[in-house]
Amino acid sequence: MKIDSSISAVVTGGASGLGRASAEALAGAGAKVAIFDIDEARGNEVAKAIGGIFCRVDITDEQSVVDGYAKARAAQGQERVLVHCAMTSRRGKTLAFDKATNRLKRLSTEDYEAGVKGVQVASYRLASLAAEGMATLEPLADGERGVVILTASVAAQDAQIGQVIYGSAKAGVNGLVLPMARDLSDLGIRVNSIMPGIFATPLMLGAQPKVLESLAASVPFPKRLGNPEEFGSLALEISRNTYFNGQCVRLDGAIRMAPR
Repeated sequence: MKIDSSISAVVTGGASGLGRASAEALAGAGAKVAIFDIDEARGNEVAKAIGGIFCRVDITDEQSVVDGYAKARAAQGQERVLVHCAMTSRRGKTLAFDKATNRLKRLSTEDYEAGVKGVQVASYRLASLAAEGMATLEPLADGERGVVILTASVAAQDAQIGQVIYGSAKAGVNGLVLPMARDLSDLGIRVNSIMPGIFATPLMLGAQPKVLESLAASVPFPKRLGNPEEFGSLALEISRNTYFNGQCVRLDGAIRMAPR
């Protein structure tokens, strides 16, 4: 797919981090970009900077997502590219010692369900609703109508202690990719995921300097955190490369996460 001013894109989590970098990369190539986020101040700031539109969207709420797509499409036309970076999750071990009760405490099913809804279910919601709209478009070269790029994580393959929710939910995101790509193949809609390693996002940069140094040293090469722009670059390339379909690709400097 040639990315230019004829192409509309939606980027979730576009107010910061990996989403912002993806929005900037797509806009830099000429695409019209709609940012879905709950951070109105930063979302509007980024949208203004890239000549796009901001839509306040809660990815865990079906109607909010439907309304966001409606607003974006009314302003910029039906999107041919979705880059879904936004997520919500929870953390905890399956069983952990509780000092207050001097007993093992189980991670609640409620917590687990909330994490899966914020990661895997939200990914299905955003992807399937985007595909529904893309299916109405006239095909481009090779019969392509659009591309969905989901964000998984290296934790999908080597989650650490305390990441039972996050790791399994991100593995579920990868699990969506091939069957959805096959489901949508007759419509010319591609589906892929990116599994980022340790990236210098605003959330990560809030850690103590010694922690960041240790994390950087754990990356085989290059020995640093990933730059969000490197994620955005890959999202742009996947958008452009029509033969890239049904893939879950790591972007991680060859890191493999230790148990803790």
